[in-house]
Amino acid sequence: MSKKKKNNFKNREGVVYSTDPDFNYFENIPGLQATLPNEQQNLIVRIDKKHRGGKTVTLVEGFVGSPDDLKELAKMLKSGCGVGGSQKDGAIIVQGDFKEKVYQLLLEQGYKAKRSG
Repeated sequence: MSKKKKNNFKNREGVVYSTDPDFNYFENIPGLQATLPNEQQNLIVRIDKKHRGGKTVTLVEGFVGSPDDLKELAKMLKSGCGVGGSQKDGAIIVQGDFKEKVYQLLLEQGYKAKRSG
């Protein structure tokens, strides 16, 4: 008996079924774009409390680039503030109210950033 290859149907767009056994499905993988240089990034730094149990976090949104570069930037910001956080859906989440510190760290690295709210 031959083993069937498992396919991830969630990422397929526009294909319901194909009778061709050699048909190649093209998956739409978001976030695989080239990272813009620091000077061309338009980052927005803001404070958020929604859906977080009343806890304050600093959000950095608007990053254009690969997930690895986003992860690297998030690590730099978290270590610069001395707190934890994460990156999700193209946004960096830094635990606590560090809007000014994150803004200054981004400017030091050459990013074009602005504060919001």
